[in-house]
Order: sequence, then structure tokens, then C-alpha cells
Amino acid sequence: MEYDVFSCIMSSPRVVTFRIAPEKVAELDTLAKAMDRDRSYLLNEAVEAYLGEQRRFIAMVEEGLEASRNGDLIDDEEVGRMIDSWVRDKAGPDKAVRESA
Repeated sequence: MEYDVFSCIMSSPRVVTFRIAPEKVAELDTLAKAMDRDRSYLLNEAVEAYLGEQRRFIAMVEEGLEASRNGDLIDDEEVGRMIDSWVRDKAGPDKAVRESA
């Protein structure tokens, strides 16, 4: 039932064809069966997730370009410190304790 509601909300769905490896089709079908959905539903969800990620990326690039135009830049040393902190955070507290000993 939910799928029927979703398809009514969409304006004039269009058929799109593309080439995909048979193994991926088999995997889609396996997932669809496990989720009690059809292949089309999963592909629509995947496309929506992809488009959302691309919109987010473009917005971040535009934000960075605007910051650059405004002179709000970060020098390479600050970038290095930021990356180092991310690596330390990902390593976790145990690793940080061992490195400082």
C-alpha cells in the first residue's frame, strides 16, 4: 500500500533504461525480496539518495567558493592541524594514550 501512495505522489513516472552488471541485478532482487519491495522501488531510493548527496556536495562547494570570494580562507598549516585532529579522533582514546606515553 505505501508504494502505491508513493507512486501517486510522483508526477508522471518515466521509464529509464541503462546497462548494469547481472550480479548487481541479482543483488538488487535479493534485497528487494528481503525487504518485500520491488526492484524499481530500490532503484528509486538509490537515485534519490544519490541526488541528495550530489545536492549536498554542490552546496558545500558553493559555500566554499563564497567563503573564498569573501577572503575567509584557511592556510595549509591549519588544514594540517584539522586533519591531524580527525586522525586522532578516529584512532580513539586508547591509541592517543599509547602515543603520548
